[in-house]
Amino acid sequence: MYTVVLIILKLMKIYSYALIAYILMSWFPNARETAIGQFLGKICEPYLEVFRRFIPSIGMIDISPIVAIFVLQLASSGLLELYFMVQRWIQ
Repeated sequence: MYTVVLIILKLMKIYSYALIAYILMSWFPNARETAIGQFLGKICEPYLEVFRRFIPSIGMIDISPIVAIFVLQLASSGLLELYFMVQRWIQ
């Protein structure tokens, strides 16, 4: 079970990096139109849209990606704590 939790945590960390890369691509003209940008858009936009519905942008600054990454980190920490809690309960 520990291996499954570790794999999920690694995937969440990779997804966090993908989100950061996608966010940074918005600073460069036409970066999101490349093949990598389109791929990152397909995997990142559905997650970011959830937060964009509830968090308004401040002027031209969209703070929803910051909240999205924070929530992903909280989920990672929660998953690890849940695993340790289950392990203590089993023993």
